[in-house]
Amino acid sequence: MRTITDGAWNRRDPARTPRPSLRDTEPPPGTLTAVPQADQNPTAPPRPEQPRPAPLAELARQLGIEAPAADEPAGGAAATGITHDSRAVRPGDIYAALPGARFHGADFANQAASLGAVAVLTDPAGTERAAATGLPVLTVPDPRGRMGALAARIYGEPGEDLLQIGITGTSGKTTTAYLIEGGLRKAAEKDGSLTGLIGTVESRIGDERLKSERTTPEATELQALFAVMRERGVRSVAMEVSSHALVLGRVDGCVFDVAVFNNLSPEHLDFHPDMEDYFRAKLQLFTKARSRAAVVNFDDEYGFRLIRESQVPVTTFSAEGHPDADWRAEDVEVGPTGSTFTAVGPENVSVRAVAPLPGPFNVANALAAITALAVAGIDPQTAADGIAAVPGVPGRLERVQAGQPYLAVVDYAHKPDAVESVLYAVRKVTDGAVHAVLGCGGDRDPHKRNAMGAALARLSDTAVLTSDNPRTEDPLAILATMLAGAAEVPAYERGTVLVEEDRAAAIAAAVARAEPGDTVLVLGKGHELGQDIAGVVRPFDDRQVLRDVIEATRRAARQAAGQPGGQQQPDAARPDAPPVASPANTSQPDDSQADDQNR
Repeated sequence: MRTITDGAWNRRDPARTPRPSLRDTEPPPGTLTAVPQADQNPTAPPRPEQPRPAPLAELARQLGIEAPAADEPAGGAAATGITHDSRAVRPGDIYAALPGARFHGADFANQAASLGAVAVLTDPAGTERAAATGLPVLTVPDPRGRMGALAARIYGEPGEDLLQIGITGTSGKTTTAYLIEGGLRKAAEKDGSLTGLIGTVESRIGDERLKSERTTPEATELQALFAVMRERGVRSVAMEVSSHALVLGRVDGCVFDVAVFNNLSPEHLDFHPDMEDYFRAKLQLFTKARSRAAVVNFDDEYGFRLIRESQVPVTTFSAEGHPDADWRAEDVEVGPTGSTFTAVGPENVSVRAVAPLPGPFNVANALAAITALAVAGIDPQTAADGIAAVPGVPGRLERVQAGQPYLAVVDYAHKPDAVESVLYAVRKVTDGAVHAVLGCGGDRDPHKRNAMGAALARLSDTAVLTSDNPRTEDPLAILATMLAGAAEVPAYERGTVLVEEDRAAAIAAAVARAEPGDTVLVLGKGHELGQDIAGVVRPFDDRQVLRDVIEATRRAARQAAGQPGGQQQPDAARPDAPPVASPANTSQPDDSQADDQNR
């Protein structure tokens, strides 16, 4: 490891494992078998236990196409499910064979047929290959665009029986979803119903936790999840809605009772060509086809624009206390573990509220949650009480306690604005120095790397630049861009800048500098339990690695001082040992180039 003034980095030549591929050459059509990868959760997405069969003829009429002929082998069949993944087909499913970047879904139609598919939904390009299976084929020009509504029909329109609150924006979606779900839980205590949560970290059906592959599930999985929730007694759900989900049709078939807009800042610009396109994608949620009511951040520039362009009634909120907002925060008191404030709403409604996570931006998240719940018809004080009871959000300003005399925090911040907000928030509750660790993801938006390096250098006493998920990119090339951003910060404005490619070693470097009253802040991966290097995902949990490093450092200090407790601990306490996954946080990073997490 070297400081910025040393002018050199360590050189490493780690063994690289080739990125797995299905085949080296183009295969014959219709004969491919999708192969599960080692980093995938073998647990299949949940399905309702008692689906009601939907006749193919009725589904064809919904699609506006001719029904399969009655004399075809499966012409009179009925569907009990639908999936876009040939590996996940169950008997009675429609297999949605979609066009892809490398293969067409119709290439996997034989596999779907062998697993019990009763029909194939595809486009004209896939029709011939799908028909070769002998299954009825439902051909439409845009199968992805029809898949969501078809899934909703197959599962009996489950969303109509749920109070649905969707949250979108660049930052704060996950935290706001957890806070809203906390308010929903408090309200649900009155009738004994359950609540649901769908988002980046996990999905919840009551108290059951499920691994999330992406921020918003694909339409087929989402509608099945709604059906399972309904079947198990869930009556309300809080859900993150990404711009990818809106553009790619993942929320087709959904109409949200309340749609929440937190903010918009530069992000996902490898998926969206510019900020206007990004905003237009978010705007889709606030159309009559997608929602019934809107809750919008009055303090955000794009939120103010959205107030004018929304097609549905808008209720505004302002954490800055703007008097023209429908709901505003007053008497805000920011503390080291959270904030208190008064939420003032229409008709002189006033409730004392708590944002259970630190930072002014979490006052905005909590106020957004109170406003959304009030618009949904929940008593504001009940909503505020439920929000206050939320124990925390995995990987969002999550504290790590291992007996150290300084604050240790892990956060998911992985964009310039979020990095700055977290650092400002931590500064306010830190008496000493801030030692921060940050990397940037590979195969994702490269434009933010320079700004992220600059933000870390400007706002930290020690800025340790390291790897995030380099994926197929050279980690040093990513670090070079971050370092260039740090170098643009005038020397008198920046802290000490260190470069360490190995993430565990980078965390150890930050901990080594920590003294009583300081803060160690590890940014970028948050709740994630894996690190993708050269296409291979290995176990890595920032929280566990940080804890292990702190414990190892404290043991070494006691041993050096000749104190008890300095003995060597088992391998599980070493920084390089595989992390122990928390039951509440079972998410792995998704490797899709079009993934909405986009890190």
